[in-house]
Amino acid sequence: MSNKRCHILSHPLVNARLSQLRQTNTNSKDFREGIHDISLILGIEASRDLEEETFQGQTPVGPFTGTTIKPKVGLTPILRAGLGMTDALLSLFPTAAVYHLGLYREKVSLQPVEYYSKLPPVPPIDTCFILDPLVATGGTACAALAMIIDWGVPISKIKLLAVLGSEEGLNHIHAEYPELEIWVAAVDPTLTPDGLISPGLGDTGDRLFNTIRV
Repeated sequence: MSNKRCHILSHPLVNARLSQLRQTNTNSKDFREGIHDISLILGIEASRDLEEETFQGQTPVGPFTGTTIKPKVGLTPILRAGLGMTDALLSLFPTAAVYHLGLYREKVSLQPVEYYSKLPPVPPIDTCFILDPLVATGGTACAALAMIIDWGVPISKIKLLAVLGSEEGLNHIHAEYPELEIWVAAVDPTLTPDGLISPGLGDTGDRLFNTIRV
C-alpha cells in the first residue's frame, strides 16, 4: 500500500489481538471482544486530528483550561458486522449519533445491494466514521461512501475504519475516493475468486453473532 491516506496500525497489542481473531477455534465471545478492542484503538488513532475547543473549569485545587471535541461526530456501521465496532466508538464518543446502513454483497456478482438506510434529510453531524470490519473487494465500502456523500457529508469529513482489508479492496476504494482517510488494523495480500480475504478472518458477521453454519 503506497496510499498516504491509508493508515495501517503497527502495534504489538493489535497484532496479537488480530492473531487471536484469525484462529478458527476462537469463540464468539472472544471474537466480539477482540473486534471491540481493535476498534477502540482504531478510533483513538483516527480521531487524533479532531478539532478541540477550550473551556474554563475548576478543580478542587484551582482553575484550569480544559478542552472538548468540537465537531459533532456521527457513526455509520455497515450492517451487520459493523455493529461489532460500534460500542467501542461509542465509548469514545458517547453522544455520537449512529446511522445504520444495510448493505450486503451479492454472492455471484459480488456487487453491493442496499437494503436499509434511514438517514435524516440533512446531516446534523460534522464528521462521519464509517465502520466496516472487513474490506474485501471494497465494493460495499464504496457504496456506503456514495450514500454518505450524497447525504451531504464531504469526503474530507469522512473516515473509514476497518479491522482488516485486502490490498485489492483498499486500492479499489482509493481509486474511487483518493481523498478518503482510511484506518485499518492490518492488510492481507490475497483476495480469493469468491471475494474472500485470505488468510482473513472468515465471515465476521457470523463469527460476531454466533450464526456460523456447521
